[in-house]
Amino acid sequence: MGGLIVVAIAMIVLAAAALVISATRRRDLGSATGQLSRETLKRDAKRRSADDSAEAAPGLTGREIERAVAVGRAGTALVSASSTAPTVWVPPDPETIGATRRQFLNRSMVGLMSLSILIFAAAAFPAFLWPTGTGGFGGKIRLGKVSDLLAEIKSKGGFLYKPEGRLWLTAYPEAALPKAQIAYNGQTNLVGMEAGIIALWQKCPHLGCRVPECQTSQWFECPCHGSQYNQVGEKKGGPAPRGMDSFGTEISPDGTLIVNTGDINQGAPIGTNTTGQEAQGPNCV
Repeated sequence: MGGLIVVAIAMIVLAAAALVISATRRRDLGSATGQLSRETLKRDAKRRSADDSAEAAPGLTGREIERAVAVGRAGTALVSASSTAPTVWVPPDPETIGATRRQFLNRSMVGLMSLSILIFAAAAFPAFLWPTGTGGFGGKIRLGKVSDLLAEIKSKGGFLYKPEGRLWLTAYPEAALPKAQIAYNGQTNLVGMEAGIIALWQKCPHLGCRVPECQTSQWFECPCHGSQYNQVGEKKGGPAPRGMDSFGTEISPDGTLIVNTGDINQGAPIGTNTTGQEAQGPNCV
């Protein structure tokens, strides 16, 4: 799949470069047939003057008139056979030497666009050829040492939000583990629970609203339609069809919590209450 994406991007880049070059080439050719230079206009004026003089010259034979016309078309003044005056040198028009201003601007634009395309390709291709496979939502995220995270959860009033993973971290009580091993048997979130922590997806399983915490009740309470969940995401009330979904977790040898946001465990069925936690104060919803 990655190879097909690389080939597609390469074809798009080449097609864009070819289109820009052909368009600039047409503009250059069009500018070549535009306004006449001052030198050309002077030559045309001399030719007309020479033709008029040849037609007005009395007593010349047809061959002499033809010769005078040919000399005039060659860009020289009409002179008699006995004249030896040198031809006046006319300096060339600077715009006819090298590239014109329009050609210079067009070529500069093509060069800058080509350079931009090359920079984009150089930056984009390595990401497709050698993906890192980590970081950000949809991949594995290293959130820190479990002990540090549990201390931070406590300092935040029982709820710790991690925006890079769109998830909530809460503490899972050790006394509830026997029930959790039955209710969540086979799910990949058990690794984190056994270490005392659970990673819950912020999305409400009802209609997808972001579920905030309620500090007074110590529950999660959805402001959209009133669904309520205890601190570990098990449903307590409202129209939601199940508890909050959670992510698979791993613990590295050094005690770092790794959350796989691409591995979603479906929330517990209605009626699951492994911790026995009830509302500890007024509800927010």
